[in-house]
Amino acid sequence: MARRGVPEDAAAAVLDRFTEVGLIDDEAFASAWVDSRHAGRALGRRALTAELRRRGVEAETIKVAVETVTDEDEHAAARALAQRKLATMRSLPKETQTRRLVGMLARKGFSQGLALRVIRDLLADGRSRA
Repeated sequence: MARRGVPEDAAAAVLDRFTEVGLIDDEAFASAWVDSRHAGRALGRRALTAELRRRGVEAETIKVAVETVTDEDEHAAARALAQRKLATMRSLPKETQTRRLVGMLARKGFSQGLALRVIRDLLADGRSRA
């Protein structure tokens, strides 16, 4: 509102009223954002936290929203992403596959430890099927 020249006191009054009637709810926004971005874009907790922080959501609200993503959810999302990407890299050396997959998962907000576990399991599964 400041960019549009709305006086500060008027903007504060409007925002207070919106909050009062439930039109502004950071908790609901953060929760919906996490659900949507984790399911739709398969983002890890670190990326979800960064996105919500950039949108001005308070740290405690972010923490509560991001905690809804379980370790199992995050593992499944990382595995699905890595599996799709690995299918396009079968002809590359294992070291190259690993490096690219770790980088891709890191950009999606997954921890290095999780990325390495998922990749190790996927590459082991591939060798046992070959």
